[in-house]
Amino acid sequence: MSMQRRHLAALLGIALLAGLAPANPASAQSLIARPVKIIVPFTPGTGMDLLARLIGEQLRQRSGQSVVVENRPGASGTIGSLAVAQSAPDGTTLMVTANTFVMAPPMYKTTSFDPVKDFSPIGTIAFGQMALVTHPKVPAATLKDFIAAAKAQPGKLDYASPGNGTPQHLAMESLKLAAGINLTHIPYKGSAGAVQDLLGGTVGAMIMPVHTALPFLADNRVRMLGIASTERSAAAPQVATLAEQGVAGFDVDLWYAMYAPGNTPADMVKHLNAELNAILADKTMTETIAKQGLKVKTGTPDALANLTATDLARWTKVIREADIKPE
Repeated sequence: MSMQRRHLAALLGIALLAGLAPANPASAQSLIARPVKIIVPFTPGTGMDLLARLIGEQLRQRSGQSVVVENRPGASGTIGSLAVAQSAPDGTTLMVTANTFVMAPPMYKTTSFDPVKDFSPIGTIAFGQMALVTHPKVPAATLKDFIAAAKAQPGKLDYASPGNGTPQHLAMESLKLAAGINLTHIPYKGSAGAVQDLLGGTVGAMIMPVHTALPFLADNRVRMLGIASTERSAAAPQVATLAEQGVAGFDVDLWYAMYAPGNTPADMVKHLNAELNAILADKTMTETIAKQGLKVKTGTPDALANLTATDLARWTKVIREADIKPE
């Protein structure tokens, strides 16, 4: 499914959700007493933007307050994230973002916010699996073949990503370090160009979301060599994980979450987490998000805090070892 079609599907989902009765508006009104702004630190049409609009519509119904989604893209999400960090911690400014949130700061040395210290985690929203995909021209039918080909000619094989510091980029850099191979990175300004050039054979490989790759796998336009998670994908159960094929401990997912500015009162954090989890528990919401190739995953603020700290440390290490610089 193209990004445009996924965007239209999500907008249809928002329209359907708009017709649902609020599950428990009284509870939301108790603490959300003013208009809310949800900042998305990337452009419209991205996964986090669609999630923010779906959640924002339901939060509007539940609270009776205006909920506006505002896109503030730039510098791999750091511009929008900084705006949230500098906002008043009163529950009126929230952020929906992806794990690029913990990947960009170690890369941009001048970033003036700390993902751990300057934000109050509200909760996770959804996860998406990724996979190592190659063009058929690459002489590799398996992961073992791919690693052997890369080692035989260091730097000759290239790979695409939507840009420096994206999950797809750092996932491949992590694979390079784990497998001891050298590949040439070709960054693009977004996913569309990267995927198009992979399909055309201009570049040889890419780590991309499983649901993005599946239509091209079906007509043999790409090969899927391994799932980049600890578990196989339900959508492609025949494809083994990278870990199963010998790349020990390899686990890279896309994750999406909601944050508030640091020092947001504990009762507000608890309330927002309860509202978020209740919204995501709705069957129509779950099905709408599933159509975007994502799986709803709720959790506590503490669980998101742990995920944030763990992934920040993890990707800081990868960025330093791979010597990744901003574009």
